[in-house]
Amino acid sequence: MHCIRRASQLSVSGRRHLSSRASKILSALEIPTESNATVSGVYDGTWGGSGEALVSRCPSTGEVLAKVSTATPQELHEAIAKSRDAYTSFRFMPAPRRGELVRQIREALAEKRDILGALVSLEMGKIYTEGTGEVQEFIDICDYAVGLSRMMNGRVISSERPGHTIYEIPNPLGVLGVLSAFNFPVAVYGWNLSLSMAAGNATLWKPAPSTPLCAVAVTKIVSKVLEKNGIPGAIAGLVCGGKGVGEAVVGSADVDMVSFTGSEAVGKIVGKAVQDRFGKVLLELGGNNAVIVMPDADLSLALPSVLFSSVGTAGQRCTSTRRLYLHRSIADEFLDKLQRAYKTIRMGDPLVSNTLLGPLHNQGAMNTYTSAVKRIRENGGEVLFGGQTASEAGGAGLSSDLANGNFVLPTIAVPKSASTEQDIWRTETFAPVLNVARFDDVEEAIKWNNAVPQGLSSSLWTRDIRNVGKWLGPGGSDAGIVNVNVGTSGAEIGAAFGGNKSTGWGRESGGDSWKQYVRWSSCTINFSDEAPLAQGVNFDTT
Repeated sequence: MHCIRRASQLSVSGRRHLSSRASKILSALEIPTESNATVSGVYDGTWGGSGEALVSRCPSTGEVLAKVSTATPQELHEAIAKSRDAYTSFRFMPAPRRGELVRQIREALAEKRDILGALVSLEMGKIYTEGTGEVQEFIDICDYAVGLSRMMNGRVISSERPGHTIYEIPNPLGVLGVLSAFNFPVAVYGWNLSLSMAAGNATLWKPAPSTPLCAVAVTKIVSKVLEKNGIPGAIAGLVCGGKGVGEAVVGSADVDMVSFTGSEAVGKIVGKAVQDRFGKVLLELGGNNAVIVMPDADLSLALPSVLFSSVGTAGQRCTSTRRLYLHRSIADEFLDKLQRAYKTIRMGDPLVSNTLLGPLHNQGAMNTYTSAVKRIRENGGEVLFGGQTASEAGGAGLSSDLANGNFVLPTIAVPKSASTEQDIWRTETFAPVLNVARFDDVEEAIKWNNAVPQGLSSSLWTRDIRNVGKWLGPGGSDAGIVNVNVGTSGAEIGAAFGGNKSTGWGRESGGDSWKQYVRWSSCTINFSDEAPLAQGVNFDTT
């Protein structure tokens, strides 16, 4: 699906009238397209929801895609209770059989990959190749979880006491609440659901309020697999809603673990609320990611990597490059080439195959962009490229049917000071704004990389093994992702994904991430005829 024909844009007030491309995508995913229809946004084995409807809007055109019902407090309470009930039976299913369910979900997703990717582009705004890539990420993590279902092993530990053995045993945890963000409306849920299901848990999804259709479409796919296998639908429940629904999920003692992806400010609230009731929490928060380019780097490789990491997804990945540190000796050359590369970026409809830059997701993101550019200029910085919305740039060559979209020019800026005490450097701007500074040696660059509150992704471009050693060592990057000659964006599913410091310390996807989705027990077994105490303690009363 390289390009979907668009009908003329119609009124967004009153009864909705879908464009032909939107209607085609939604219909293929069994989402109602009638003008007076409200899409059910609650699933606990049956579809429902009678709360105030959310409005899903296309960020490219401003078109209203659908109204989606939300969970009332009573409906949310019932959904959580059904998740709990479903878990109590599901936990006894052998892990390899749970893995077989995940395998079937993988196959169902693969059949719908292209059209589901188109929905991601339509509702979230990322370009089509990234939309399908996001669905592929869900498919890939399912593959991973299928194998993992036969490998969720504990450990056998030698005991100091004769005739004793110690085991560390994983068991299902309970109910997992997933609060996902708009920028990855499919993949983040996939990371969590696949591992949680393989581990024997029930999962309750509260998606971002601006991307409910992606959540509904995915849940329809998953629910059919569960139904076919006679598994309660509440094993993979859905509760669309706003702040109140999220707060209720976070605060419920029947939700054993909360996985939250979002801003640092909200993550701090979520973390405190879950900890206050002694629940488990997994946080994936802000990223203020830096790329360092050394004078010995292969610039022909570094340049396209920086371009994608800073412009891809319109700068709305948590791993997007926000800071670019260039060695003074190559800075002018690199910046000249980077500006020329920025000029080649094709901005437009994300569903058209040659588009490289789609819209920002909503008006709030537009405000973030304009505020960041204004702050740079007010503080004496220089904008080398961009710095305008599409409308400010005279339309930026966009077709008239995209006039109501949230389009901005990708921006390269050189702040007046490289001081990491300034908010320009310390604050994550969730938009395509790249701040650049020049450094003199690798130690200075590493110091700058580490001097911000966030610690998600980082990248060093060099061919000097000595620089690599410094970068990866105890005095190197303090981020959760520390790359060499690879950009900050585009992580694979096999390794754990997550960041340190105010990014939240959470880990999802591969590696040992699965260990968070189980409860652990240490079990000492005595198969001898004596009962000695550890550490040689003697408590003999004779």
